[in-house]
Amino acid sequence: MDISQIRKLIKLIQSTDVTEIEVTEGAETVRISRGSPVAAAPVYAAAPAAPVAAPVAPAAVAESPAESTANQVKSPMVGTFYSSPSPEADTFVAIGQKIKKGDTLCIIEAMKMMNEIESEYDGVVEAILADNATSVEYGQPIFVITPLG
Repeated sequence: MDISQIRKLIKLIQSTDVTEIEVTEGAETVRISRGSPVAAAPVYAAAPAAPVAAPVAPAAVAESPAESTANQVKSPMVGTFYSSPSPEADTFVAIGQKIKKGDTLCIIEAMKMMNEIESEYDGVVEAILADNATSVEYGQPIFVITPLG
C-alpha cells in the first residue's frame, strides 16, 4: 500500500464519523484510528433513554456463567447493525434458534456497503447483544452462540 492510499484513508477518517479503519492488502495491514472520538463515547452513553434495552443487559449478565462455554460473535467492522435483510422481513436469527456454521446472522452496513455476517460456529443463539439499526464498533460482541452437545 503506497502513501497516497494511506493519505486517502486518513482523509476518509477525518471527513466522516468513522473512528477506526483497517485495510489489508496482501501481507500488509494498515489500521488508522482517530483518538478524538473518545468524546463521542458520552454521546453513545446518552442511549439510556431507551429503558427497553435495560432488561436485555441483566439477561446477558445472568448468562455470564454460561458464556465460559459460549462463543461470542464480534463485529468485524464499524457500522450499522441490521437483524433482517429489509425492514419488513423476518430477522435472520432469533434467541433459541439452532444455527450452523455459515448461516447469516445479520447485516452490518459500512460505507454504504451491506456486509452479511455469517456464523463461525454450529450452535444455539443464546443472546443478541445489538439492537436493530444501531451502531456497532469493531470488536463489539453482537451475538452469543452456545455450542451444541
